[in-house]
Amino acid sequence: MMVPRRLWALGAALMILPVVAVTACASTAPPPPPESRTGRPDRGAELITRYGCGSCHTIPGVNRADGLVGPPLTRFGARSYIAGQLPNNADNLQHWISDPQAVEPGTAMPNLGVTAIDAQDIAAYLYTLD
Repeated sequence: MMVPRRLWALGAALMILPVVAVTACASTAPPPPPESRTGRPDRGAELITRYGCGSCHTIPGVNRADGLVGPPLTRFGARSYIAGQLPNNADNLQHWISDPQAVEPGTAMPNLGVTAIDAQDIAAYLYTLD
């Protein structure tokens, strides 16, 4: 039985497609893991409660932080990107926390008036979640 040329070509293309898709994802090296050499994680956990972050996010280790509006922040320290746009590093995370609308206009994350020092401590806590 002969397989028509078009069907053979389609079958070959479909077999190669998963390899191309995986290769495309692997061709871009992920950014280095985030780190924060400054900030106080213990204070950051308290600030997460004070600013009400847990009303929108699930955040391990923070009492009553079980919100379902925003993404869960579990294993945040192991993530490559913030809001799907910024490489996950301390400077970018602090910028995102203190002024999310400047990073992604129209995002559901509100500007809560988080100060620079508070953002530094919140980031330090989030980086413990790996």
